[in-house]
Amino acid sequence: MSANNQALWYLENIDMGDIFCPNKVQANMESNHLKTYKKNEFIYMIDEASDKVFFIVSGQVKIGTFSDKGKEITKAILSKGEVFGELSVIAENDGRRDFAQAMDTTQVCALSTDQMKGLMKNHSNLSLFFMKIIGSRVLEMEKRLESMVFKDSRTRIVDYIIEMVNKKGQRVGYEFVVRNFLTHQEIANITATSRQTVTTTLNELKNKDLLTFNRKRLLVRDLEKLKDEVAVHV
Repeated sequence: MSANNQALWYLENIDMGDIFCPNKVQANMESNHLKTYKKNEFIYMIDEASDKVFFIVSGQVKIGTFSDKGKEITKAILSKGEVFGELSVIAENDGRRDFAQAMDTTQVCALSTDQMKGLMKNHSNLSLFFMKIIGSRVLEMEKRLESMVFKDSRTRIVDYIIEMVNKKGQRVGYEFVVRNFLTHQEIANITATSRQTVTTTLNELKNKDLLTFNRKRLLVRDLEKLKDEVAVHV
């Protein structure tokens, strides 16, 4: 299974692109459905009206929140073909509990909650899609919470690198490439660690010749040996 198929396993036979962005070539699509956000621009903020569901046409979107002390906490980083803002379907009149921010130039299509609910009434497989996507994200958050409780910072970082490879990696011979690699601060935000710890861990793994990286890509040279790093430190 390719990384792209792994990321979209819950779509099955549903063409979400066609649902969110039908006939994208029409001239009125830009104003009505398709919108482009610049890097770091917010798509929505915490407490904003929760009245739309979004589909990523291109780019990356960060879903996050802030701690009581104002520290950013990253919940998920989503890319092309993924849906976000899905809780608006089940949270009547509630404000957003998180923010969505474009990580680079990003295009999204949006449907209003009322439009989505209307489609769900007529398409049972669409309702199943939302049940699966919400359930999978709850499980991911539970797994991350368990990781913060039971695993040290270094292990959480290595775990996340392995997760990125499994979800977005492209196999090249015996190696795996993850494009659009995150900044050290972004990895720290999503693993509840510090930027310094991320830098130290990545440099250690690089010195062991397990991976190499720059801002554009991560190259994992030996995935099995990288997994062994987790086993050693658990």
